[in-house]
Amino acid sequence: MRLPSHIAIIPDGNRRWAVKHHMNKADGYDFGLLPGVSVLKLAKEIGISEITFYGFTVDNCKRPAEQLKAFTKACVEAVHLIAKEGCSLLVIGNTKSKCFPKELIPYTKRTKINGGGIKVNFLVNYGWEWDLSGIGQNSAIYSNDVSRIDLIIRWGGMRRLSGLLPVQSVYSDFYIVEDLWPDFKKEHLSSALVWYDKQDVTLGG
Repeated sequence: MRLPSHIAIIPDGNRRWAVKHHMNKADGYDFGLLPGVSVLKLAKEIGISEITFYGFTVDNCKRPAEQLKAFTKACVEAVHLIAKEGCSLLVIGNTKSKCFPKELIPYTKRTKINGGGIKVNFLVNYGWEWDLSGIGQNSAIYSNDVSRIDLIIRWGGMRRLSGLLPVQSVYSDFYIVEDLWPDFKKEHLSSALVWYDKQDVTLGG
């Protein structure tokens, strides 16, 4: 099977999942933590070279304070869980904003953990306009250490990129999982990879 080198994960549906289970919307984020670890472990087993997780965007910070606090906390916990795995970890986002969790500042430079291995990128307080503004500041986008994305997988049934890494996603194949992110199953990833293997990847050629 032809595998993608770089997979991006959009873990959508936490709030809808919470409402479905008679909880407050903010409660759903905690149930998205273990699926993230599961995806990472599966990606390592399969032999994926790089994986990107979409945490939250600059625009997400407009949500009610209770939700902002909840998904920020969940992202910090997610990064700490990922940091227990062998990987090369990088957190990308606007660190100058008050919405960026200061606990994650140490990871804003790529860090090899437990011997390194798979490249893991985690987008926290990320905005595509902010990313591109790096060209004026540093002669490169802020996410310049992230490679081109081969396959984007979005849970929750929505058909949009939500501003995900516009430069790296220009030739990405886009797979939709109808189930909500907290209902993650191993089969979601395996089905996405089978689908990807059948795509005619020409990169414009």
